[in-house]
Amino acid sequence: MKNAVLSSLNKSSGVWIVICIGFLLFSVRVHAAPARPQGYVMQIQLTPAVCALDNSKQKQRKCLEGYSLTISGLLPETTQKDCTTSSSATLSPLQSKVVARVMPDPNSRTQLWQSVGGCVPMNASQYFRTMINLAEKLKIPADLTSSESKTVYHSQLKSQFIKLNPSLPANGISFSCQAARSNSILTEIQVCYKVNGQYTQCSNHIVSNCPTSFSIKGAY
Repeated sequence: MKNAVLSSLNKSSGVWIVICIGFLLFSVRVHAAPARPQGYVMQIQLTPAVCALDNSKQKQRKCLEGYSLTISGLLPETTQKDCTTSSSATLSPLQSKVVARVMPDPNSRTQLWQSVGGCVPMNASQYFRTMINLAEKLKIPADLTSSESKTVYHSQLKSQFIKLNPSLPANGISFSCQAARSNSILTEIQVCYKVNGQYTQCSNHIVSNCPTSFSIKGAY
């Protein structure tokens, strides 16, 4: 009888060990795989405005070298709360040179990847290649890269974007402004994409805060 009980316990223990191992492996797979994003939002900074309004950024390369536009992020639209990653953000010298055209500060690139890499189904090289591909396809109105500061109408600037990018829906782009004295200055543009890179309407939480008319600070 004793041997029968021991045998039964050993068999039960073996079953539970197999179940526990299987559960642990399943948990590892679940936690290792990031949630696939529903889309992406590309954030484009109006660099002269950002550099003029934020003293902490004035010593960054994008300010010192007079960039007119830079990309601050390609953010995944996801329900996953923690998007951080410890995976490498290192790019090849050639790719680093290409990415520097739109995101010149290496530290900014590293910080961006570490903050969003856990929510995208790609490595850093693929992520930044995606960013460059989207940036190259987006046509930019001349008013945003002019050396002259000017005042524009919200509807006018949006119409220019749609005319240059016919597949871009009217609600697929949003503008962010910052108040400066009695004026509002355009500081950022958000463009929304499907996961396949096609333009799409932005989510409800992406809302323009710019007034009817606002200023664009000229490139320097």
